[in-house]
Amino acid sequence: MQIKVVEKILAANDAIAAENRELLEKNGILAINIMGSPGAGKTSLAEQTIIALRSRLSTAVIEGDIATRYDAERLAALDIPVVHIATGGECHLDAPMVKQALLQLDLAAADVVLIENVGNLVCPAEYDLGQGKKVVVSSVPEGHDKVEKYPLMFRLADAVVLNKVDTLDAFDFDVQRFEANLKDLNPRAAFFAVSCRTGQGIDAWTDWIRAQSPLPRAGEG
Repeated sequence: MQIKVVEKILAANDAIAAENRELLEKNGILAINIMGSPGAGKTSLAEQTIIALRSRLSTAVIEGDIATRYDAERLAALDIPVVHIATGGECHLDAPMVKQALLQLDLAAADVVLIENVGNLVCPAEYDLGQGKKVVVSSVPEGHDKVEKYPLMFRLADAVVLNKVDTLDAFDFDVQRFEANLKDLNPRAAFFAVSCRTGQGIDAWTDWIRAQSPLPRAGEG
């Protein structure tokens, strides 16, 4: 009975995710579902991405948090549209939440929508939001075993960003092991080693986004 209930919930979510996907594609928008642990640097990555892309692509953000508006306010300070979703205890965003957020954005003015999911390496993997790409952010202080411990999350990723590589000297982190485990599990996933603090690797990451995104709207870029 429990399995049937879960299947029903996911089926309902997937139906709305399909609507979100159709809406985004109709408007020529690349939506990126950014997932990862609390503290991995999802907001920092979004921040650096917005700054790096702003001369070429118009970006909006859907910011998911269990509580507080801190991250949403931090990104709104970059003078971009931000819709905050407080999940009220839910450990992930779902397609209905994202649908309501999309209705609050001027989709005609956006090229890229960054969807920052709730910090969690389990639940977000199972919920399709209608995004174009799924990205997992991991970080050096978390350890190099995350791919092995949370295979579903990494198996579904279109790209994996290893953040905080400027701290490698301070931690026993094996980058080769991390990347090898990722390639064994998900050979199609793009891999980026970055530091949001120093800017290392951000250009390669944002070049990948530009390669996935439709052309900027007329008069922009």
